[in-house]
Amino acid sequence: MKQLEKSMIDQFKVDFRGDVLFPGDGDYDEVRQIWNATIDRRPALIARCTSPEDVVQAVKLARTQNLLVSIRGGGHNIAGNAVCDDGLMIDLALMKGVQVDANARRATVEPGCTLGEFDAALQAHGLATPLGINSTTGVAGLTLGGGFGWLSRKYGMTIDNLLSADVVTADGGQVHASETENADLFWGLRGGGGNFGIVTRFEFRLHPVGPDVLSGLIVFPFDQAKSVLTQFARFTETMPDDLNVWAVTRKAPPLPFLSADAHGKEMVALALCYAGDPTQGQKLIEPLRGFGTALGEHIGVQPYTAWQQAFDPLLTKGARNYWKSHNFSRLSDGAIDAIIEYAGKLPSPQCEIFVGTIGGQTARIAPDAMAYSSRDANYVMNVHGRWESAAEDERCIAWAREFFAKSQPFASAGAYINFLTQDETERIAFAYGETYTRLVELKKKYDPTNLFRMNQNIKPV
Repeated sequence: MKQLEKSMIDQFKVDFRGDVLFPGDGDYDEVRQIWNATIDRRPALIARCTSPEDVVQAVKLARTQNLLVSIRGGGHNIAGNAVCDDGLMIDLALMKGVQVDANARRATVEPGCTLGEFDAALQAHGLATPLGINSTTGVAGLTLGGGFGWLSRKYGMTIDNLLSADVVTADGGQVHASETENADLFWGLRGGGGNFGIVTRFEFRLHPVGPDVLSGLIVFPFDQAKSVLTQFARFTETMPDDLNVWAVTRKAPPLPFLSADAHGKEMVALALCYAGDPTQGQKLIEPLRGFGTALGEHIGVQPYTAWQQAFDPLLTKGARNYWKSHNFSRLSDGAIDAIIEYAGKLPSPQCEIFVGTIGGQTARIAPDAMAYSSRDANYVMNVHGRWESAAEDERCIAWAREFFAKSQPFASAGAYINFLTQDETERIAFAYGETYTRLVELKKKYDPTNLFRMNQNIKPV
């Protein structure tokens, strides 16, 4: 660094209470690594924040030194925007505070908290809010992009349950955003993907859930995929909001309830969670068993927190990942045929195609009520390419892109911003749809110089 820059960095280290890491420091390489191993970037420095005041100091440093800024919460984002080359990585992972008001059914959470940590704190009171399906995901990134999971049909998107947020803006100020205070910023935070500031505290509405839920898997052989997926598509159109069923096509992992000869072979699985009385849930899921001749099932009443971690072994940190995603208002025969075709030629044992069912309460919010506008999306499909070595990159990425193109004619408008990769900037306006123009105006107001641009960027132009 230049001498002037070095003096400013030295002063920053005096005022900043967290740790500051540089290349060559002992923890530097560990902290800069994120979930998706295809992303390998080296920041000039990493500021490990411990408070909102630390975040303010980091933002002011970035402005005075004209540094590229990336913001890390859980570091799980597929596009890898948590880490930058040659700039400042603002690391929020140490900010994990959770406060629960069980009587008011409200909770606040800091941006370094993961879904698993937040779920555990809430379930101690028999409460939950809709989150994702992988416990190592960060609450902050999930929320800012929309957020959906097993509870979303009953209680809405994650953002539908966000009540307020404390935000450090691009000028280094601290503001509170809610429906009644800085309401325009609050509108943009709910789906805007971190374009408008760094959230240092989220406040959520909570709901009584669990502590035990009926949940599990039914696994069918792949040669029955057409029958299973067609019946899945029709069943999910009319099922009650308490029930959520997703479909997954992949090679079978070594699940203990499957015979050994099924391991490693293509299969189609129905994953389900019932958020009401388990006895009633058993009656509602009985038709699923008739969709084909199952290879096996593992369904029962278990802690909600256990089900929230059930897919963690398939989503561990350190593999190479590439995703493509579509929204669907309805799963047509054409979409189902495309899924079956490409699930029949998986390029890696870890690749999969999953269809997450939403709808229900998520569809009852007006499209312009917040930045996330895809309220007609009853299904979100993720083409999940996942593999181990760089030698497989070309083959696995090509498979994902080909399937994306093949299934596109059957998709609906919009896209889930959290599933966009780093090479999909041309889809950002499409993803937001009717709210995009308003988001550009909001960006002009809160971040006119585009300081926060390591994201699915909404440019202030």
